[in-house]
Amino acid sequence: MWLIYAQGISAFGYELGVTMGTQEPSERITDVGAAFWYGFAFGDLVVYIPLLLAGLIGHLQGTNWGRIALAAALGITVYWPTVSLAALVDARDAPGWEIVNEIGYWCVCLPVAAWGVWGLWLLMGGEPQPSTPKQK
Repeated sequence: MWLIYAQGISAFGYELGVTMGTQEPSERITDVGAAFWYGFAFGDLVVYIPLLLAGLIGHLQGTNWGRIALAAALGITVYWPTVSLAALVDARDAPGWEIVNEIGYWCVCLPVAAWGVWGLWLLMGGEPQPSTPKQK
């Protein structure tokens, strides 16, 4: 639900996300920064959210396609916060980029990326899954 609220809604209109407080205004991050973050919102809406939902459902049903879809979604789950934090750090001194408080980004992106790594580790055999029997 958080993903739909924070990213999915902004794909219908970036300014709506700004009004809701889930996106930064272009005056603070430049038009290019706003376009970059809109791109993530749009990609999340049309690719990531459906893939994650399908993967979770399929995995809970114990299907192979569900495990594959969930692994793909978890790869994205690690990728997008990594890109976002790298851009945030690299843009610190860029003209027009004025993120006053980065802490919120770090408090969201690091746990999201960690969750993705943990999920991938489990899917790749880190621990037996409750839905699959232990192999001898």
